[in-house]
Amino acid sequence: MKIATDLHIHSCLSPCGDMEMTPNNLVNMAFLKGLDAIALADHNTAKNLPAAKAVADARDLVLVPAIEAESREEVHVLCYFRTVEDALEMGDFLYEHLPPMPNMPSMFGEQIAMNDDDEPIYTEEKLLIQATTLSINEIAEKCRELGGVPVPAHINRTSNSLIASLGFIPPECDFTTVEVYRSIPLENVDVSPYHVIFSSDAHNLEAIFERDNFISVEERSVEGILKYLASKK
Repeated sequence: MKIATDLHIHSCLSPCGDMEMTPNNLVNMAFLKGLDAIALADHNTAKNLPAAKAVADARDLVLVPAIEAESREEVHVLCYFRTVEDALEMGDFLYEHLPPMPNMPSMFGEQIAMNDDDEPIYTEEKLLIQATTLSINEIAEKCRELGGVPVPAHINRTSNSLIASLGFIPPECDFTTVEVYRSIPLENVDVSPYHVIFSSDAHNLEAIFERDNFISVEERSVEGILKYLASKK
């Protein structure tokens, strides 16, 4: 079956995300836009996933627990998981490997974790949008150890992408899916061995995809989506 997805959305916990990107707002906007499944993928953290999952469940919207991890090569890797608990464990692992650089809200933006009533729980003081000390392969390995699927993010962007940083997709990482930013041409990169997904990388409500982006899965569920992302083409 085909389902409408947006598998890369940020919340107000990402410093680059608008403060309107609360768990309720982003889930309800995705619901209003007719999406079947979304992934909340904040930078190097999963702390807004419990709230988003509760709201999504109430809307019967599939929410794939995710994180956008950043490697020491400054490459962004989307890590998709079966459960919020697995994502939180990955987030704790990444947090341990983040340099102790404090956030500067005036420069980078606030980093607010919320409950499912959109009430602030705490403000994250360490800057989340920075490179960890982990390699791309180490991030991919840890993601798979937790039962997740690693997917290199927006590979055709000019920053924080595999192509921009390395110039190629490293075969030793054994990726099965890559994310392509659909507003930018994909040139000189052979993606034929991979599944290709398109996501909004939304940092504001308006940017969340409409019902015009589909993937084919066996069932409308987190398991169905992960099976697709992990399968060989």
